[in-house]
Amino acid sequence: MKSIYSTFMACLLTMQLFANTINIADMGAKGDGKTDNTTIIQRAIEAGVNGNIIIPAGTFITGPLFLTSNVSIYLENGATLAGSTNLATYRKVFAGNAKGQLPALIYGNNIENVTIYGQGTLDGQGGHPNFQLGDDSKSGAVRPILIYIENSRHISIRDINIRNSAYWVQKYASCDGVVLRGLNIYSHCNFNNDGIDINGSKNVIISDCLIDSDDDALCFKSDHTLCENMVVSNCVIRSNCNAIKFGTGSASGFKNITVSNCVIHKASEEKRRHWKQAFPWMKITQDTTVITGIALEVVDGGVMDQVIVSNITMQDVQTPVFIRLGDRSRKVTQAVSVLKNVSIHDVIATSESALTSAITGIPGSYIEHVSISNVQISAPGGVDKAEEVTAVPENIAAYPENRMFGNILPAAAFYVRHVKNITFDNICVTTRQPDSRPAFRLEDVSGAEFSRCRLNGQAATAP
Repeated sequence: MKSIYSTFMACLLTMQLFANTINIADMGAKGDGKTDNTTIIQRAIEAGVNGNIIIPAGTFITGPLFLTSNVSIYLENGATLAGSTNLATYRKVFAGNAKGQLPALIYGNNIENVTIYGQGTLDGQGGHPNFQLGDDSKSGAVRPILIYIENSRHISIRDINIRNSAYWVQKYASCDGVVLRGLNIYSHCNFNNDGIDINGSKNVIISDCLIDSDDDALCFKSDHTLCENMVVSNCVIRSNCNAIKFGTGSASGFKNITVSNCVIHKASEEKRRHWKQAFPWMKITQDTTVITGIALEVVDGGVMDQVIVSNITMQDVQTPVFIRLGDRSRKVTQAVSVLKNVSIHDVIATSESALTSAITGIPGSYIEHVSISNVQISAPGGVDKAEEVTAVPENIAAYPENRMFGNILPAAAFYVRHVKNITFDNICVTTRQPDSRPAFRLEDVSGAEFSRCRLNGQAATAP
């Protein structure tokens, strides 16, 4: 009798859990790759509160969808939710939005408890000719993001494939409690194809993701509010731009962040960058490269504090590490940016350009308390005395990028300027060709400590 009762209660619980399951095919949606299912899917979302919306196998075309609170969307194996290629649809739906609010295929604002999961695919169809409008200086306001969620709580996106965005692949702005886990992201079909953008959000977990993007793979910004309490782990990252980037937008800042156990490689395809041809002075050694493996940038008046990056393996990078405190677009009433308490350890990097790692503040504003340890770098070398630069320009307000100084930097491993209290421990650098530069070059630096640092097998410090 007890067994029968237990079985009955289990069945009852299952019925309650799935009582509000809605299969969009049962509502008339057609997965034929042609029919516009926007109205049906939107109705399912609005009716599916506290339940599951099922996207079955097939290709379901849809225009912009607006998420509601307390809803889950499940993409079955073989299911593709594909964005409409009618650009006018996005323009019409988002025409009245506030300045700076971008159109999206899947959009949510002021929502909570939303999950998108399964084994299926979200496809923005961003390679369609209608979306080929150039970079974001001309067309970013009209090309749709694939997923855009803002001012929301408890958002979970997991285990799905995300493909071919017309703009950024996904953006989460001013959110609290975002979990992105097990995502397979691939987007090389348009300009500005960032893999994941987090802007001013807190309590964020990104783990076990495969990211292969034309633009920055993981990009964190803080235009209005802090990015804080974030964990990134166990990701394989491919990019034609920066692999892991904090900035450029940094008016508020970044606090309490860990990035660990990630592998970085060049992107699977390269359609529009051509770094080697565009910048011959950088001595890039292969056709496809990542700009920077780890980029930490605060240039708009914000604060970066308590950031730990560890257990990173990177190949195909132009520059392994780029840390920049600048003064680009700070408001007059705002203090200059602050960058302090950064630890980078256990990194193995193979670089493919003469632009070595850089850690630079600006006159009167210092990066403080940086620890670099257990780092192995294989660099191409090949710089001779005639190419050495003795005076590196400040470029205080320049866009922060590894090539922002316009010259090969005068160090084979790390160029450090305007920094207080920095330690280098167990740094091993080898150059594959002879290089006349010292391993480290320090300018306006106090409190620097070196231990167990070697260049091509010889003890190395800063001259």
